Amino acid sequence: MSELKVYADHEPGRPRIYTDPASIQRELAAVGIRFERWEANRPLRPGASQEEILAAYRDSVDRLMKEKGFRSVDVIQMEPDHPKKVELRNKFLSEHTHSEDEVRFFVEGQGLFNIHKQGQVFAVLCEKGDLIGVPDGTPHWFDMGPRPRFIAIRLFTNTEGWVARFTGNDIAARFPEMTA
Repeated sequence: MSELKVYADHEPGRPRIYTDPASIQRELAAVGIRFERWEANRPLRPGASQEEILAAYRDSVDRLMKEKGFRSVDVIQMEPDHPKKVELRNKFLSEHTHSEDEVRFFVEGQGLFNIHKQGQVFAVLCEKGDLIGVPDGTPHWFDMGPRPRFIAIRLFTNTEGWVARFTGNDIAARFPEMTA
């Protein structure tokens, strides 16, 4: 189940918690974060390729590309046995920004987006069927957990793909990590 925890950025111990999609969407929209529940029910064979995944969700991808002017799309897949899971987790766990919106559609599994905005941290546990859009320039970090399992479609306006500007802020180390 998708979940939003909202913390004061100086007090990681006492969050407000939301679990229904309408409340999550309302709370995030108030600070300019896009959150939507989409259908993620297309059959994917185990080990499906990027091309197969994109073909299964072509209508949704095309609609998003047209809506926001995205110029490239890819798929990130993580499994608990991925050889670089620790390296990648550590990279994404550092607070960073992008010069474009970060849009992800989870078609399998889960991941934790932490958005640092307006003196708060919005910890969004995204699961299958969740679409999240973090506006360009917004400090955030992503936790895929110690045993990652997810497939997410990523859309970019920058054809180079994922390009981060790390803030140097150690805030991510002060907030709960994903344990699953």
